[in-house]
Amino acid sequence: MVHLQYITGLSLLLILVCLKSSNAIRCYQCNSYADKRCSDTDIAKYKTELEMDCPNMSPPGSEPGTKYKLCRKIKQVIDFEVNGLQPESRIIRTCGWDDSHYKNKCYQRSGFGGRQEVCACEEDGCNSSSALYASVALLMGLLIVHL
Repeated sequence: MVHLQYITGLSLLLILVCLKSSNAIRCYQCNSYADKRCSDTDIAKYKTELEMDCPNMSPPGSEPGTKYKLCRKIKQVIDFEVNGLQPESRIIRTCGWDDSHYKNKCYQRSGFGGRQEVCACEEDGCNSSSALYASVALLMGLLIVHL
């Protein structure tokens, strides 16, 4: 009986975790070019200053009615001097909306003189780490299955 109550309680918790609220997603928003804290591997210590609500408006260049719904972390590397830009690396953390192919994944792009890795995730503050966080819902599901 106690075991059944435990599973029921965990199931309810899992449902609550999975429900998305209608509030805007919160993401770390910074660029290491202007703010060196953005490249800190322990950026969570700057949560109160750098984690913000994403704008509740359509992103520039998007379809009308599109909303920010994910966070991004972009590692950008300029390999050699191009158009007067010196070689450097930057970390850009921002809000995003186009998750058509890369939801909760990373992809790489490269071009003349530079490259970037873009990671997208869907949880508040998830663009804080060097890797995408596993979903809390997934972890709870694994815990329940293990029981």
